[in-house]
Amino acid sequence: MMPSEVFQKVQLQKPKSLLEGQESGGEKSSNALSTGHSGTSILDQAQSILDDTGFSSMSTICPAPLCRQFWKSGSYDNGDSTKISIQNGRNYLHVHPMFLHSNATSHKWAFGAIAELLDNAVDEIQNGATFVNIDKTLNPRDGSPALLIQDDGGGMDPEALRRCMSFGFSDKKEKSAIGQYGNGFKTSTMRLGADVIVFSSHMENRVLTRSIGLLSYTFLMQTGHDRIVVPMVDYEFNASSKTLEMSRRYDKEHFMANLSLLLRWSPYSNEADLVKQFDGIGSHGTKIIIYNLWFTDDGKMELDFEADPQDIRISGDIRKVDTVPAWKSVNEQHIAHQLHYSLRVYLSILYLRIPESFKIVLRGQNVKHHNIADDLKYIQYILYKPQTAGSVEGKVVTTIGFLKDAPQVNIHGFNVYYKNRLILPFWRVVTYSDSRGRGVVGVLEANFIEPTHNKQDFERTSLFQKLEVRLKEMTWEYWDYHCGLIGYQVKKKVRASVFAENSPRSVPHGGLEKPVLLGQNLPSRTSISEAFGEVLRDNSKQGSGLKRKAVELTETERANMQTMGGAGIDADWEVEEIQPINIPGNQLKDDEAANMVQEHKKLLAKCSEYEKSEKELRDKLAWLRSELGEAQLEYSRLLAEVLSLSSIKKENNASMSSQ
Repeated sequence: MMPSEVFQKVQLQKPKSLLEGQESGGEKSSNALSTGHSGTSILDQAQSILDDTGFSSMSTICPAPLCRQFWKSGSYDNGDSTKISIQNGRNYLHVHPMFLHSNATSHKWAFGAIAELLDNAVDEIQNGATFVNIDKTLNPRDGSPALLIQDDGGGMDPEALRRCMSFGFSDKKEKSAIGQYGNGFKTSTMRLGADVIVFSSHMENRVLTRSIGLLSYTFLMQTGHDRIVVPMVDYEFNASSKTLEMSRRYDKEHFMANLSLLLRWSPYSNEADLVKQFDGIGSHGTKIIIYNLWFTDDGKMELDFEADPQDIRISGDIRKVDTVPAWKSVNEQHIAHQLHYSLRVYLSILYLRIPESFKIVLRGQNVKHHNIADDLKYIQYILYKPQTAGSVEGKVVTTIGFLKDAPQVNIHGFNVYYKNRLILPFWRVVTYSDSRGRGVVGVLEANFIEPTHNKQDFERTSLFQKLEVRLKEMTWEYWDYHCGLIGYQVKKKVRASVFAENSPRSVPHGGLEKPVLLGQNLPSRTSISEAFGEVLRDNSKQGSGLKRKAVELTETERANMQTMGGAGIDADWEVEEIQPINIPGNQLKDDEAANMVQEHKKLLAKCSEYEKSEKELRDKLAWLRSELGEAQLEYSRLLAEVLSLSSIKKENNASMSSQ
């Protein structure tokens, strides 16, 4: 018998006196039934139990109506936002519920909030996670849409879930982990909806725990709380009886008070339905359900589940493209445009690398990973080493080129990743009025700068500013020397593509770079292919020169380029071919650049081998987990049989003794 089959047979003990006569979820908590302590409601007890300070209070004002529009829902006129109380000689800071809303405003974009939750799932790959599922579900109380995010990672034990619900705590120690501030769960969930409930299963030392936590802005607003209260309950699986039982971590009074709040304010009105949510999780994993989703200012639900049954979109965010009619379609369908309103498109580029063993599933369909570098032509790799105070802070290889649809696309900019996660998509470091820079796109992973808390930008440090300056230079340089390849008039002579270390060109941006031009997809003319396909050494410091000869274009080639480039073509346009002068003792091809390309190929091959090995190990780990699960079930069954036989034996012995 598999674990999921056992969990479906869980027998639950329902609270009796606590739930009898329970009022509807929309009424004030003071109407909740007494737990047997005179003059004390369930909510009051829950506060005193849940609060570390032991101090609780509710506002004396009337419950505040909850506005369904996020940017207008922060009104909570209830006195001071924070209070300090003294308990046993210690000061305690009480965080006001209004902080949940103000904290969530760091996410200006709903997809950025969803990405924050996916980061937690991707970080679980190291714990065996094989998927994260994003989908629409329904709130059984009113049938309204809710957002489901579920993964099969290691899950959280009771303490880990409490840390997740706390502010500013993160137990992610790995350098590769994307999450680090301990604030992402709260900001992201509260940005997407007013309420969130979390279900998490965790197996450790053969002990299976199942924990549930509720973070509800609706609950706090309508009950007039002056601090944040988070109801949680924990279960443990009893292998012998095959049932879920109340965890022994807390007393029954604490458990029942929290359970009552969950059944009152969550989407599930009875314990059986609440625990049933674990059926699809198994022995490890986490399920997040965000409900009472926010609306836009025009009254539409911000997350649109109806426009595309295989996607989630942002309502009304399909922006118009300002370009010539002939190029309108290619611009509107480009990934740089669609990522702003299509979650499927955004998730396809959210991570620079995704293991084959891990799947992002959106509304039942796998998200196909997309590498933006695959969309480029005339690719060049540029090594940049940012420096401060004379010391190198790191290194980054930027892949730069023209989009394959250039010059038709009105798109340019750099896609900057941090620890594999996209922070700035198509970041426009330059502006242009004469098409200079049009179609130039780059991809880089900059781990030497720190992202902001919402992971949609970087902290404006000196290193970031130097990177911005260098990327701007990189765009102009690339365009000026290569725009002829897409039909524009060349503004500068084609030059050697590799700069010497410590050259004057590296001074303004505080780093060293070595660009390498790859000559793929070049025009068919052999002379042009040879000119741009080779990496040459800049020998200007040694006084060497480069002979140049004009490559005349045929009338057919000129007509083709005019069709591609439009007004950017000059009637006397020429492409210049660089030819090296034979200078004894000087090596014209840059060995170091060539070695870098070879090293890059070797690294790609190694990465492929590592990914293959990783997949094999993860498959083996999944098999071992499956075997372990079956062994645990078999152990539980045998133990139950032994106990049963022992009981029968005792009965027989007692019967024989009496005879």
